[in-house]
Amino acid sequence: MAKPSDEVINLCRAAVEAERKATSEPYSREGWAAWMKAAETFQRAVVDEAAQEPKQSRLELEQAAKKAVLHPEPSE
Repeated sequence: MAKPSDEVINLCRAAVEAERKATSEPYSREGWAAWMKAAETFQRAVVDEAAQEPKQSRLELEQAAKKAVLHPEPSE
């Protein structure tokens, strides 16, 4: 299982929050710009982090970050 860094998880969280804000209002190019930028920044960080380890799957890293943000493990 891939283990994304805190930075990648935080960028994923920012992209998810930007998506929620953008989709809670009527569509406008300006309204969605922050979401598109946050998503692009997250994707760039995933690609960069996956490239640091030879056998790291970009897809698995992205999925692990999204799971950590969207379906966090309950803390004890």
